[in-house]
Amino acid sequence: MMGVCEINGNSFSVSLRPFMGVIGMPPDEIGIHSTWPPRFCGGNIDCKELVRGSKLYLPISVDGGYLAIGDGHALQGDGEISCQAIECPMEIVDISVNLIKGIDLLNPRANTPAGWITFGFHEDLNEATVQALDRMLTLMGELYGLNRVEAIALGSSVVDLRITQIVNGVKGVHACLPHGILK
Repeated sequence: MMGVCEINGNSFSVSLRPFMGVIGMPPDEIGIHSTWPPRFCGGNIDCKELVRGSKLYLPISVDGGYLAIGDGHALQGDGEISCQAIECPMEIVDISVNLIKGIDLLNPRANTPAGWITFGFHEDLNEATVQALDRMLTLMGELYGLNRVEAIALGSSVVDLRITQIVNGVKGVHACLPHGILK
């Protein structure tokens, strides 16, 4: 679980933390859809927090779902700043798929070992941020019975905003609410 390389005679090593970069459903539009950009139904999310033990909730916009998973990463920093993660093959990806009715999602959300995550995707980083934060305020309302004003007041102290990626034309932002931060 160590990655090692040599640059200009210097050896560098990093601890690896594998995750899948692409997890998503197709949009409800006719045609061939690139897996390159992230979108409201998932896709190339490239979120390093989606590790073993995570539950990713995706909007389903077509009958049958057609879940796609791929693009194994051994390690990547937030933002994936140069289209370069440490890419790796994954021989085994152990997942469970469940259909949960009655959830109205506009974008993916996840319950990870570290906390809840909501996502925003847009060509404009500011709009992606607004989407991620809006989805988090909605989630905080669902989890804690808060209205929007109460959720944003508490969220300002406990929600972290992170850039998921900037490289795929569509920018990604995720809002993180750590487990146990609100008691």
